[in-house]
Amino acid sequence: MQVGSVTTPFGRRPMTLAMVANQVLAQDIEPEKSVDKWKLYRALCEARSRLGVTDRALAVMNALLSFYPKNELSADNGLVVFPSNAQLSLRAHGMAEQTLRRHLAVLVEAGLLSRKDSANGKRYARRDRAGTIDEAFGFSLAPLLARADDIERLADEVVAERLHIQRLRERLTICSRDVSKLIETALEEGIPGDWATTHLHYSNLLAALPRKPAAIELAAALGEIEALREETAKQLEMRINRLKLGGNALQNERHIQNSSPDSTFESEPANEKAQEENSVVETQGKHDRIKAFPLNMVLSACPEITMYGPGGSVSNWRELMGAAVVVRSMLGVSPSAYQQACEILGPENAAAVMACILERGGQINSAGGYLRDLTRKAEKGEFSMGPMLMALMRANGPGDRKAG
Repeated sequence: MQVGSVTTPFGRRPMTLAMVANQVLAQDIEPEKSVDKWKLYRALCEARSRLGVTDRALAVMNALLSFYPKNELSADNGLVVFPSNAQLSLRAHGMAEQTLRRHLAVLVEAGLLSRKDSANGKRYARRDRAGTIDEAFGFSLAPLLARADDIERLADEVVAERLHIQRLRERLTICSRDVSKLIETALEEGIPGDWATTHLHYSNLLAALPRKPAAIELAAALGEIEALREETAKQLEMRINRLKLGGNALQNERHIQNSSPDSTFESEPANEKAQEENSVVETQGKHDRIKAFPLNMVLSACPEITMYGPGGSVSNWRELMGAAVVVRSMLGVSPSAYQQACEILGPENAAAVMACILERGGQINSAGGYLRDLTRKAEKGEFSMGPMLMALMRANGPGDRKAG
């Protein structure tokens, strides 16, 4: 049995109270106690952050365990290993001797090893006539065995916490996706509300999360985003209930919201004056024009357009349409292509599309060709502004980060 009285380190290495405590703890190991050394090492790897040891220190521990002849650590089998620094370095993937000594000191300070030094500091073993080790000098694994239960408990806690964080991340990802798509649906259906502010609030919640959030931070963010999802879903549900009460089928809805949440109006012919800001543009011929989104939503998604407004700002639709004409000329879009877009999309939406094209300027080879393609799709009812604006808002806002 290799645990006995307290021993002090050789040479100039100091003795500390923690080292004494580790040796005393090791002397209390129950004689029948044993543990699979590699199972314990895996638990040690899991619990390393709680124990204050690094990956390099664990590599040294792995090398030391490889010199222990049995798979089961037990006092009956002896607990001292005595490799030379050269042998230990080879099994630690060629670690330099100075680095090796530093990490051995870390393992001793962490209470996972203790030194059992000989009179001259050499590591060796004395054997009896039968070849059995009678006494050994080197590194004692007794503290590791003594703390086996504690190490396994810490490892279980770390694994449980990691699984908890993983589940929180999954829930946060799903909830974030729900909020984003619900806002997009609300915009597409013209449901009244300050959706730009809602999206900004949602983005800020995600942006506030650190790169590696703890469980408590994820749980707090999840609670707020779940509340935001519930609030958004309620507004959609209220809209559905109003449609049912009004006797209108959802898929055949033709009434469009203006700035007053409770008022609707019929689409007007294409030759009539455009509606006020946040209203939806009229139908033309057989094609329903796409709904115009709130100006603050467009500007939030496309901030670059503002510098082309009067005085470097845009405060209303008239100024946005003026800025779009300047951008049209700058990007080389022909007057005929822009006129056609105004006729099919409506002047507000045509200006908004120009703002989007400007924002994505580096990704579009031909602004004029891109505008004509969108106009053709809109004429067939295959184009919607919502996804384009939402994509740009995600790209420009702080919310373009994954949770965790």
